[in-house]
Amino acid sequence: MGTPKEVVFEVTEAVEGGFDARSRGHGIFTQGDDWAHLKAMVKDAVLCHFGEEFAPKVVRLRFVKDEALAM
Repeated sequence: MGTPKEVVFEVTEAVEGGFDARSRGHGIFTQGDDWAHLKAMVKDAVLCHFGEEFAPKVVRLRFVKDEALAM
């Protein structure tokens, strides 16, 4: 397994509160009760997935807010 330069997570608000984070292209999913907890959980999940030797140097969190407007 090669070392990716970065991993990008799409973050959404969880229905039950907190946040859900899903990586693009790596099959990693985690959750956090608040933003600080989410960041810690993402770091842990990335290290568990890749191992310390192959972990990327950068992890990006992209917050996605999906909102529908009635017309």
